[in-house]
Amino acid sequence: MTKEPHSPAPDLEQLVADADRGGRNVGGVAGATLAVGALIWSVFQLWYASPLPFALNWGIFNDTEARALHLGIAMFLGYLAYPASKRSARDRMPWYDWALALTAGFCGSYLYLFYNELAGRPGQPTTMDVATAAIGLALLLEVTRRALGLPMTVLGLVFVAYALAGPWLPDVLAHRGASLERLMSHMWLTTEGVYGVALGVSVSYIFIFVLLGSMLDKCGAGNYMMQVSFALLGHLRGGPAKVAVVSSAVNGLVSASSVANVVTGGIFTIPLMKKAGYGGVRAGAIETSSSVNGQIMPPVMGAAAFLMIEYVGIPYTDIIRHAILPAAISYIALFYIVHLEALKLGIQPMMASGPSRTPLQKLAGWGMGISGTLVVMGAVYWIGTGHTGAGGRRRHLAAAGHPGGALSVAAAHCGAPPRPAAGYRHQPSGAAAALADGARRAVFPDPHRHPGLVPER
Repeated sequence: MTKEPHSPAPDLEQLVADADRGGRNVGGVAGATLAVGALIWSVFQLWYASPLPFALNWGIFNDTEARALHLGIAMFLGYLAYPASKRSARDRMPWYDWALALTAGFCGSYLYLFYNELAGRPGQPTTMDVATAAIGLALLLEVTRRALGLPMTVLGLVFVAYALAGPWLPDVLAHRGASLERLMSHMWLTTEGVYGVALGVSVSYIFIFVLLGSMLDKCGAGNYMMQVSFALLGHLRGGPAKVAVVSSAVNGLVSASSVANVVTGGIFTIPLMKKAGYGGVRAGAIETSSSVNGQIMPPVMGAAAFLMIEYVGIPYTDIIRHAILPAAISYIALFYIVHLEALKLGIQPMMASGPSRTPLQKLAGWGMGISGTLVVMGAVYWIGTGHTGAGGRRRHLAAAGHPGGALSVAAAHCGAPPRPAAGYRHQPSGAAAALADGARRAVFPDPHRHPGLVPER
């Protein structure tokens, strides 16, 4: 029987941490600014999503103000977290990134900072308005390039060029066109451009789901799911690979981030898969496929599900119901491929199965597990439907208790979180770490790139 390593490979730890933090690992003032900024962002989002502003009649933000603050903080953190290129130094923060971050934060929050002035002169942008919009749009495209790579930035530039070049386009593509002043005003000073539906979905839904998934992960839910997967599948042929598939599927239930999947499981399963005989290439391919597929696991499913709610009007419950089958089929197919690969390579079980149990013992074990799950689900439902309060306090307790109750149960059940990777050691601990980590994942969740790989720019 091969012993499980006590800690994952240091180089893989650092690779995952670099990818999840945008490739920049800084301490001192820069690291503290990143952590505190992410923490403030999370607290603001929780405040905006909660009923407390209306209960206290203080700190109420309308949709436009919330979107402006959301974008401003995201752009500020984006320039601090992501270096300009792959060759840039990652252990320090250059002065120009500080300048870009502050400028981007100002431009992104412009609608909030000057909301009353802009509302008093609709459709009449000043020179400062147009200049701020142009600089803000350019900075938004640049931080997108840093975080998501060049293709997404080029796509944005194509649409900007299309708006300006309408009169010179052929046939059905032609349109009247727009002046630079009109385009900047429409894109940056209204809720029909950058501050449109997509950003509203991010403010209202995506950030909260990513944040709650991060809090569950910090409570140790990901580590617990990994242990359960090892207990169920570790004694089978190709056990580590099957553990990677199943644990990624379960982690996908609470986190739509492929990077978060690798942080939780890949740093353990990849070395074990290599020891079992899969080889480095196969191990990386299995972990990549498993982690990326986690983005289509309901209920989170990344940003696409929430955009469908707003743009198409499909109820969220319908999206979840129809997404279950494709997600399950993809993981069943991946599990079967992993099993065939283990048979092809002649991989034997790495750990012996436990002592045999009688049917009565098996039935008792399954009964305890199912009953415990039902109790937890019932408690969360009881709190969420408002049975914990009375009178005017009932709906506020219900709204606050639904996520709070679930997180409290998860924290009590899952125990201490796993040891953080090297790139996370400048983060705060406890609940503050969960809030900061959720905001950091939400800056740009890296939806298409393989975790750990920084594209050439």
